[in-house]
Amino acid sequence: MVFKDNLEALPQASGKMLILLDDSNVEVTRIANGPGTAGSFRVYAYLAGKWGGINAEAAEEGLRLYAEHTEDARKNPGRHPNIDRLFDVRRDGKNLRVVIE
Repeated sequence: MVFKDNLEALPQASGKMLILLDDSNVEVTRIANGPGTAGSFRVYAYLAGKWGGINAEAAEEGLRLYAEHTEDARKNPGRHPNIDRLFDVRRDGKNLRVVIE
C-alpha cells in the first residue's frame, strides 16, 4: 500500500480546518486543509465520518492508510505528529471528537 494511492481512494473532504477535542472538550490540535496537511485533513475527516470520531479502531485504520509514512513515524517519533497521535490513541484507548469548520 502507498499513501498516495490510499489518499486518492478516499472521498473528498470539505472544510478549512479540522479540530480535535479530547474527552474533556479541550482542543488537542488543529489540522488545516492546506499545503502540507491536506492529506492528514482528508484522512482524519474520513476516519471521523466512518467511526464517529477518532477511537482505537479509527486509529488502526488510519495507520494503515498512512502506509509507508506510518513506518517512518514509528522510526522517527515527532516527524509525523498526525500519525504519532494515532499511535497514542491506539495505545491509550483515547477518543477524540472531530469538528470540521
